[in-house]
Amino acid sequence: MKSKELLHTILFFIGLATLLFLLRQFVFTPVVVKGHSMDPTLADGERVIALKNTEIKRFDIVTFPAPDEPKKNYIKRVIGLPGDTIEYKNDVLYINDKEVKEPYLDEFKGAVTDGSPLTLDFTLSEVTGEKKVPDGEYFVMGDNRRNSKDGRMIGFISKDKILGDVKFVLWPLDRFGTI
Repeated sequence: MKSKELLHTILFFIGLATLLFLLRQFVFTPVVVKGHSMDPTLADGERVIALKNTEIKRFDIVTFPAPDEPKKNYIKRVIGLPGDTIEYKNDVLYINDKEVKEPYLDEFKGAVTDGSPLTLDFTLSEVTGEKKVPDGEYFVMGDNRRNSKDGRMIGFISKDKILGDVKFVLWPLDRFGTI
């Protein structure tokens, strides 16, 4: 009787481990935020979950291998989708020549006291040499525009390089929940 109970317990844990492994491989990936490029949305040291195989939309926060630093991943916000033109003028985002609000930056813009904009003026062609975001690519930026190595420096991110769409904060517990 005891050996049958022990066998059931062992099989349960093997099944649970297999399920968790498969979920980790195909559904989600845990990520640790390193640095301050996504302040105030995500802070250094936070632990988040990125969902794999999701449709990437404008303003999603994604993680991808750093194109300029092997063995490191970046977390940035998707600003430009394939076919978009992007321009910043007077700290205002224009996508396809239309002003687009960025409410997630309001807190940061309000904290700027030196008279300079949070996001310096630029056009997509000035920073990438392209007038539009190419097919299968995305233009990404960190929310802390003054302290972010993003699309303005590293160029476009290929759709197939995106590891996941960050949706949940796990740690610290006072920030637990969806983004």
